[in-house]
Formats: sequence, structure tokens, C-alpha cells
Amino acid sequence: MKQLAMLVAILVLMGMTACWSKRKPLVPLSLVDSGVKPQAITLTEQGTQAYQAKQFEDAKKYFEQAVAAAPQSGQAHYNYALVLNALGDPELARQHFLEASDLAPGDKTIWDSPALAPYGFPDTANRTKARPYGTKPPKMPGMPRH
Repeated sequence: MKQLAMLVAILVLMGMTACWSKRKPLVPLSLVDSGVKPQAITLTEQGTQAYQAKQFEDAKKYFEQAVAAAPQSGQAHYNYALVLNALGDPELARQHFLEASDLAPGDKTIWDSPALAPYGFPDTANRTKARPYGTKPPKMPGMPRH
């Protein structure tokens, strides 16, 4: 029975590993059908082509212009954050990822993006810095000490 349980556990772990390795690559989002200016859509398409070609400096210029043309577009901020992250500017990327999530509260792609996950939310980040968690278990009265 133990061997069967161990085999099931190994298979579950292998399945989870396979799922993690098949994660979709991070790709810029389209602005089509989002009610923004055609100029922003064109800039986003050009930025997406540059991003996919790994020409991140060019993509940054296009996405930055798209944000300027459509400052209320969560997708535009998300795309700009993706390229900033690729270029190694995590602080500015964090600002735009969070702006994207604020501007597009119902956009599941943005909110569930693995690109957004490392940046957390402003409230959580401030709470964690102000009150870091220790590694010792809490002391409870009447409980045995370790």
C-alpha cells in the first residue's frame, strides 16, 4: 500500500513539473477592440513585432509611445512593463504592472500573468517590509517549547 501511495505521489509531482515547464511564454497584449486610438494600436503592433524579435530597445520605444497615446489602457501599461522587465528595469516594470492591474481590473490575462506575480500589490509590499515574518514558531502559553 505504501508503494502505491509513493508511486501516486511521484506521478503527481511529475505531472505538476510538466505543467510548469509548459507555461505559455509572456507575450504582449493586443489593444484591438479596447477603444483606444488607432495610433496606439499601430504602435502596439510594432512593439509586439520588435518584442517577439527580441529587439527590446525598439519594443520599449513603441510601447512607451503606446502608453502615451493610450494612458488609460491597462494592456498598454502591461506591454510596456513586459519590455521593461526584459531589459532589467524591475522598479519601473513594477509600477507599470501595477498600473495595468489597476486600469484593467477584470482582465484575467493581466491579473493571472506570471509576469505580475513577483511584483505583488502595493499594500502587501508595504506590509511585508514593515512587519517581516520571522522564522521562529510563535510562543503560545501552555505549549511545549522546541
